[in-house]
Amino acid sequence: MTRTPKKSRGLGRGLSALMSDVATDGGTEAPMKRPDLVVPIERVQPNPDQPRRTFAEDALDELANSIAEKGIIQPLIVRQSPSDPDLFEIVAGERRWRAAQRAKLHEIPVLLRDYDDTEVLEIAIIENIQRADLNPVDEAAGYKQLMDRFGHTQDKLASALGKSRSHIANLLRLLTLPEEVQTYLVSGQLSAGHARALVGHDHAVALAREIIQRKLSVRETEKLAKKGPAIKKRAVPGAPVPKDADTIQIEDELSATLRMKVTIDHPAGSEGGKMTISYKSLDQLDDLLRALSGG
Repeated sequence: MTRTPKKSRGLGRGLSALMSDVATDGGTEAPMKRPDLVVPIERVQPNPDQPRRTFAEDALDELANSIAEKGIIQPLIVRQSPSDPDLFEIVAGERRWRAAQRAKLHEIPVLLRDYDDTEVLEIAIIENIQRADLNPVDEAAGYKQLMDRFGHTQDKLASALGKSRSHIANLLRLLTLPEEVQTYLVSGQLSAGHARALVGHDHAVALAREIIQRKLSVRETEKLAKKGPAIKKRAVPGAPVPKDADTIQIEDELSATLRMKVTIDHPAGSEGGKMTISYKSLDQLDDLLRALSGG
C-alpha cells in the first residue's frame, strides 16, 4: 500500500547530518528506520552518477535470499527523479534495490529526500566508504574525494565517520604509493600494514615485489624497508635516506596541529636528530612562540 510522503526538510547540511541518513547496506546493524513510502520497484531507478559500478554476484545472491525471507529491513534513500517526476532516483541503497529485483519483490520501502546533485554525490561516496568489502585504496580515494570536492578536513571526517584521524591520515598516504603498489593493495596481495611501511620509499615497487614473493609479515616488511630491497643499487654517498612511515606520520600530525610545515631528520641507528618548523609569517611565529611557552 502506498502512503503519502512526509515532506523532507532541508538539512542544512553538514556532513554529520548526511551521515545520519545513510544506513549500512545490510540493514542489521543500524536502527531500523520507518519508510516514508512503499513504491513499485519499477518506479525506482539507480543514480547514473553512482561512483560504484561493480557489485559482487555472490554477495548479491546472499542478500537477495535474505530479502526474500525477511524483506528489506532498511528503506532505500531516494529523491524524485530530476528527469521524470513519476520516478524515484536512488541516493543510497542500490545494492538492496538490485537484490530486491532478484528476490522478485514488487514494492520496496523508501525514505524520500530532497537532496541536490552535490549532496547525492556526497552521500554516494559516504555509502561506498562504509562497504565491508572496500579495499584500502578505494577507501582512501573516497576520503580524498570528500576532502577535495567538499572541503572536509581529516578531523571532520574522523568525527562524522567514527574513525580516528590517524586512520584516515594513514590511508591517504597510501595514495602517494606508485600505481603498481596500489594495484597489489587492491588485489589483496599486500595489506595496508605492508604498504604503510613503503610510503615515501624510493624503491617501493621493488620492495613490494620482494614482500609478495617472500610472503613477508608486516614486521619483516618494516625491517626490509629500512635496509632496502635485495636488488637495491649501491647507495650514493651523501644521498638522503628514505624516511620510514612512522616519521612521516609524526611530521604530518605535528604539521596539522601547528598548521606549519614540520620536518624531522632522524639518522638511522641514532638516538638524536633534528626537527625543523617552517613559518610563513611573523604572526605564525608569534603563534608558535605562544604554543611553546604554554601561553
